[in-house]
Amino acid sequence: MLYQLRQRRTVVFVLALLAFLGGLITGRSILYNLAYLMGLLLIISFIWAWANINGVHLSRATRVRRTQVGRPLEERFTVRNTSIVPKLWLEVRDHSNVPGHQTSYVVNNLRSKQTFSWRTTTICRERGRYQLGPITLRTSDPFGLFTMQKELTPTSNVVIFPLTYDIHQFTLPLGILPGGDALRRRTHYVTTNAAGVRDYAPGDSFSRIHWPSTARRDRMIVKEFELDPLADIWIVPDMAVFGHVAAMSTQREPAASFEDLPKWMQQEKFSLPETTEEYTVTAAASIAQYFIRRDRSVGMLAYGQSSELVQPDRGERQLTRILETLAVLRAQGQIPIEDMLHAESHLFPRGTTVIVVSPTNLDKWATSARQLVRRGLRVVTILIDPESFGGRRSNAGLESMLHGNGMAAYRVRCGDDLTAVLSQTRSKSGYFLS
Repeated sequence: MLYQLRQRRTVVFVLALLAFLGGLITGRSILYNLAYLMGLLLIISFIWAWANINGVHLSRATRVRRTQVGRPLEERFTVRNTSIVPKLWLEVRDHSNVPGHQTSYVVNNLRSKQTFSWRTTTICRERGRYQLGPITLRTSDPFGLFTMQKELTPTSNVVIFPLTYDIHQFTLPLGILPGGDALRRRTHYVTTNAAGVRDYAPGDSFSRIHWPSTARRDRMIVKEFELDPLADIWIVPDMAVFGHVAAMSTQREPAASFEDLPKWMQQEKFSLPETTEEYTVTAAASIAQYFIRRDRSVGMLAYGQSSELVQPDRGERQLTRILETLAVLRAQGQIPIEDMLHAESHLFPRGTTVIVVSPTNLDKWATSARQLVRRGLRVVTILIDPESFGGRRSNAGLESMLHGNGMAAYRVRCGDDLTAVLSQTRSKSGYFLS
């Protein structure tokens, strides 16, 4: 299209030049008038195109900057004509890298001082941190001789969290008390362990006020608490490049866009991409959500394209940290899960629960898990079966070895309902029953 516009402008310029030369040679006034008319047309067209691109105001409003796989990303764009010159057409081209997020639009016949807006809703299908913008505005004069464009460089980021499934009950290993040593660590959470009293500080809840002490001292006194002596839970997704596979039949589903969100919620059902990487990340995110919502202290350790460490903590803010880390984590690590746990063993005090999510099918993981148990750790393994994703070997044998050694193990296959699989209860023999 740009080539056609340049060609058209060149033709007009050449005709104007030929008419002017013809007037000089023949002396005819009609040729002079024709040359002046075409020259004036070029000048007016250039000024009109310049006024078009400099008389536009564009605003972009993103509803949320953090969303989740399977949920919508909604944006609203507003274009306002601030000049008296009408815009016959105005192209808004968005260069965001969010997969399937199509926000570019062509605004037609935008009259003087008029405002036009549109909304784009896209279902998020890939986790990650993505860039919104920049935007290119492009317009032209009514004759299509000059094309002007403006780059709007400001950008922002949006984080798409991995998909999570609600787990009804996650069974931890039996035979070890769930508690640990008293932590003697002050916390802003209200727990069953009262540690003392202190003066009231702005932001303290009224439920923490200790009224007898307040009456004796004639000033506001609040109770101070310690963390419950429950062992930390560490979630360790195996993001080493070894062992991760993708189903051969996996195809990228076309991104869907809906203008009516309630209608989308009733009709659209999202399914996980058929890769062990996505199943590993989703299982880790779902387990973190399960324990944090039960007020447990959860941390995360992973070696992907970089080393990621989230120290154990509680609350929704901790869940957000874990989901943000998992959103950008990729299976590009070069250190096997066994070596990683050995190198970071100082993070796990005795009594800690370590939940490993891995697609490994190597028997040496059973040996490594036994060593962790002998150190006083509680180990749970979630095995993502690579054979169901097109791999050559299943890890069903590894699951049997773990069960035979009295260790908890789940096995997830491609297409399984993670809610049902991870909510299984454990029998006395060590196997899980639905």
